[in-house]
Amino acid sequence: MSAAQRTGGVASVAVRPLVEPDLDRADQIFRVAFGTFLGFPEPETFFGTADYVRTRWAADPRAAFAATVEGEVVGTNFAADWGSVGYFGPLTVRPDLWDQGIGRRLMEPVMACFDTWGNRHLGLFTFSHSPKHLELYRRYGFWPRFLTAIMKKQVTAPAAVPGRLLYGELTAAERTDALSLCRALTESVFEGLSLEREIVATQTQGLGDTVLLEGAGSGSGLDGLAVCHCGAGSEAGEDVCFVKFGAVRPGPGAADRFGRLLDACEQLAAEKGLGQLDAGMNLAREDAYRRMADRGFRTWLQGVTMHRPNEPGYSHPTAYVIDDWR
Repeated sequence: MSAAQRTGGVASVAVRPLVEPDLDRADQIFRVAFGTFLGFPEPETFFGTADYVRTRWAADPRAAFAATVEGEVVGTNFAADWGSVGYFGPLTVRPDLWDQGIGRRLMEPVMACFDTWGNRHLGLFTFSHSPKHLELYRRYGFWPRFLTAIMKKQVTAPAAVPGRLLYGELTAAERTDALSLCRALTESVFEGLSLEREIVATQTQGLGDTVLLEGAGSGSGLDGLAVCHCGAGSEAGEDVCFVKFGAVRPGPGAADRFGRLLDACEQLAAEKGLGQLDAGMNLAREDAYRRMADRGFRTWLQGVTMHRPNEPGYSHPTAYVIDDWR
């Protein structure tokens, strides 16, 4: 055992920006870390063809960080800026170096990102059954709230949804207008919330598309939006359409709009030839969760979201929002 291991830390650990030549190694650590923690028999194959490392690095390389020991990458962390909301993850460390303070070192630069961006509501998704994860993040002011279910259903061939548009099919000028309408919608869900970076990154990287639901009347804006990753090489993985974020306009009729949005996402999955639709739902959004269950969605992975400050944000009973902060 080395001196560093005997003292419970890694003496030579350094943290720096994650750069493109690191990505293969970072991806390997990410898979092995999750697979090992969850007892997967071949941890290096965990998550299959889904890609979280390259997609998040490409979305914002300035918000991706690597921990190194003697120059070798041993862990990574990523931050995401959703306007007034910021979240981070996945934070992963090589399993043989767990519990030696590397996770704390990787928290430092993402917290600095949030300070720079001015996000006022911060969050993460972690293992609800892991005291060490909950305690690590509690030290940074995060508090566990409701469980979040990652749900799935088999795709059928739904009827075409009236008023459905795809961001990827719009002209450049139409996309500018669409982003403005998306900001107005998310602002109505939670003050300052913006998914513009996710929408643009999904389009630029060819990861999928963003579903838009036109409002019922002239000048009524959008009824809903959903940023969807589709297939291998995205965060969805092979044969999966993953709703990374979805929301509908709040107020009277929101439940019906939510049903239309789910139908529109399933329509996209069917058009892409994908067999499974995945979506995360915080259980504080009671009616939205029940409606997904009634439509055949079932939980395949469950964790807890932690919030800073200890407030609901947009996870409350009258919210119709899809996300999971993984």
